[in-house]
Amino acid sequence: MDSLNVGIIGCGNISGIYLQNIPAYHGLSLRACADMRPEVAQAQASRHGIEARSVDQLLASDDIDLVVNLTIPSAHFAVSLAALSAGKHVFSEKPLAVDFEQGRRLVDEAEARSLLLGCAPDTFLGAGGRLARKFIDDGTVGHILSGTAFLMSHGMEHWHPDPEFFFKAGGGPILDMAPYYLSTIVNLVGPVKRVVSISSIGFPERIIAAESSSRKGERITVETPTTVMALLEFTSGAQITFCMSWDVWRHGHPAIELYGTDGSLRVPDPNFFGGHVELTERGGDWRAVDSSEMPLGSPNWRSPNWAPDVPSKANYRALGLADLASAALNGTPHRSSGRLGLHVLEVMHSILEAAATGQPKAITTTVDRPAVLADADAAAFWKRRPPAATAA
Repeated sequence: MDSLNVGIIGCGNISGIYLQNIPAYHGLSLRACADMRPEVAQAQASRHGIEARSVDQLLASDDIDLVVNLTIPSAHFAVSLAALSAGKHVFSEKPLAVDFEQGRRLVDEAEARSLLLGCAPDTFLGAGGRLARKFIDDGTVGHILSGTAFLMSHGMEHWHPDPEFFFKAGGGPILDMAPYYLSTIVNLVGPVKRVVSISSIGFPERIIAAESSSRKGERITVETPTTVMALLEFTSGAQITFCMSWDVWRHGHPAIELYGTDGSLRVPDPNFFGGHVELTERGGDWRAVDSSEMPLGSPNWRSPNWAPDVPSKANYRALGLADLASAALNGTPHRSSGRLGLHVLEVMHSILEAAATGQPKAITTTVDRPAVLADADAAAFWKRRPPAATAA
């Protein structure tokens, strides 16, 4: 066997980029998709030349080796457990599960069945993440002592066609967006040891404003924190201020900035795969190093919701699937793993619990930093040059 046959469950907003990218990777053969809404699955299947099946049919299919779980967060656990129980490898969109103990059960189930469980985000394996990791590992900025991480916007209701779940239990900027930041920082600095935090709901109600939404004008009652300020202590000794908010109209903070004994490092937006890494050594001028010429770093995608002056981004989602397939087929390291996803899930829940109780929370899980993905190996995953920037 030189590839894993892939079936997607969940054909919503995020599925387009996976369906576009999976055929571009070695080790993956896209076969089918499913959704609880058959007409949605059929539309995506017709668009991408694959078969639409029911969820039960896909799980029972002998020709599916790897299930990609793109359902809403509250369904992640049930769908992933069903796929593992059916003997399939699984790659789940983030978070691994809404509940930490459910996430632990998924990891245990996969290991008991000798199956691979992967979890988004895989963005840290892109060119920007690899370049930042190289500067860390080379000691360019020395030992990381502290840092900051900021995700600040005004949420999803102005562009997402069905944004309600973002503002309910299992949503919020921590469970939705923090996985990108935490996975990237753990890849660079190592595991988290302890957290303290506070939180708030800035706007108790949201109004759906997306022109494409059949629910435009409907009001959403917010039931989960939309601003969270945390301090993360890492096993390495680093301390990082961690701020996630959907209550901000505009800001000027870099996504991730790390401060070492010999310099400082700015990491590109961890929601994408490329970008510039900026660094300063011992107080010198900032210099930017572009990752776009590296494998899986060139801009290839743009959102249909962006203004014309917003530049295209590197979006190579499904890289984590290719990494999982290589691990299954060739015994190479599995990097965006369930164990990493579980550690990130515990950190997120601990941030929310610490905010609710006012007490620090110790992290019980740990994880090694993922193995480095060499540029040559990243290039070998990709079958063809990326297409011109497209919306998906």
